[in-house]
Amino acid sequence: MVTGVEQLKYTDYRPSVVSQHFWADRFLLFVENVTAVFDGFKALDIEAFGIEHGEIRVIIGPNGAGKTTFVDVVTGKTSPTTGHVYYAGEEITKLQETDIALRGIGRKFQTPTVFDSLTTFENMELALPGHKRAFSDLVARVTVDEREHIESILDRVRLLEYRDREAKYLSHGQRQWLAISVLMISDPKLLLIDEPAAGLTDSETELTVELLKELREHHTIVVVEHDMEFVRQLDTRVTVLNEGRIMAEGSLDEIKQNGEVIEAYLGR
Repeated sequence: MVTGVEQLKYTDYRPSVVSQHFWADRFLLFVENVTAVFDGFKALDIEAFGIEHGEIRVIIGPNGAGKTTFVDVVTGKTSPTTGHVYYAGEEITKLQETDIALRGIGRKFQTPTVFDSLTTFENMELALPGHKRAFSDLVARVTVDEREHIESILDRVRLLEYRDREAKYLSHGQRQWLAISVLMISDPKLLLIDEPAAGLTDSETELTVELLKELREHHTIVVVEHDMEFVRQLDTRVTVLNEGRIMAEGSLDEIKQNGEVIEAYLGR
């Protein structure tokens, strides 16, 4: 009898189990035999790992577990030493960071990357695809459809009423939501979100959980997080990384009962 969390084995992921396209049918993102080695140190060592279409997956683990390295590899910031990364039915292992982003993978770092001197709406305008030019040339060229698209996103993230407020006057939670909105402007299929609960008030945390659950209707989401209360509220599948490897997978309740996870992370 298996106790605790039983991690999916390589044969559960491997394409040949069902058909050549098994992983693409089941997973939007799939990595196989991926390692990342820096000066002899193996920061990442994942045999097989997939994120299913339309799911929210939380990745947790102690500092140095490989969480950031995993996201770096997926987004092209770091090239894996070995292995393959597949996304939306195609291999993206050797693509440049900008090319991967254009294919529909958006990343939000822990610190919100927004322009303080611009309003909420202006930040969104500047993020429009094809509008990477001087802001003074941008305002007059935004189309009606683009404005409606921006307004629909801001409405979804509860920021429409703050459209004319400079970003520096937004709360920390609102800045997090704006950073997510900037990603959404290009309608990525996959959102990689780093520690969205960091520094939030209780009410902002609740709203962020609601927002991510709503976004799941149109996006697949990977959340890297340390706040266990936030993870509990998300109520979704959790993957534990430790020393670059997948230690366990399951619900948060299952994870909390896993002796190895308690010793390596939760018991600290």
